[in-house]
Amino acid sequence: MTLLELKNIWKTYTLGSAQVHALRGVSLSVNKGEFLAIQGPSGSGKSTMMSLIGCLDLPTKGTILLNDIDIASMPESQLAQIRGKKIGFVFQKFNLITTLSAVENIALPMIFQRISHNEQLKRTIALLHQVGLGDRIHHKPTELSGGQQQRVAIARALATNPDIILADEPTGNLDSTTGRQIIELLVTLHNNSSKTIILVTHDDELAHYAQRIVYLLDGKIHKEWRRR
Repeated sequence: MTLLELKNIWKTYTLGSAQVHALRGVSLSVNKGEFLAIQGPSGSGKSTMMSLIGCLDLPTKGTILLNDIDIASMPESQLAQIRGKKIGFVFQKFNLITTLSAVENIALPMIFQRISHNEQLKRTIALLHQVGLGDRIHHKPTELSGGQQQRVAIARALATNPDIILADEPTGNLDSTTGRQIIELLVTLHNNSSKTIILVTHDDELAHYAQRIVYLLDGKIHKEWRRR
């Protein structure tokens, strides 16, 4: 079943008198439960596509359907609601709040969704155990390694049970061994929950963990292929 569909998406930025086409007529379908990797060199349009899928920006033209709802022309207030409920973000730099503990960082998205305190606590503890940090509940980011911080970030992304986990270079700030552990964690989460995961990466080795790879070049889908 199709969860996300991009139809003839263009994104154009105006820089002075020049127009820069970051995306040029991109069309892409993502099925529910799929693990997709988006690759391409710097300037290929990966970050722009991520921003559009994540409801952080709007296309210049084209249609983006999420659960058959067109999000391409929604006002920011509605986009914010979709971001909070439908999409979980995992970033390269973790983006944890240093003054909050692991459990408090994970609870933040649920606070914005007005989930009860008891349910927040139940979910955060379960998620911390799920990502292998059941003994780090009250630790702050400065008391955790890079890999542990990214595990907290993954748990936070799962907190509201979103339709899509959007991982933007999630191993970029980690050494190769820790990075492999993080990508293997994402694979395990995908296999156990059938969660839809979209991984944005420049790393060929990481991309090969995905079921399908889409390669962008000059704002277009240059090629795509299935791994498994």
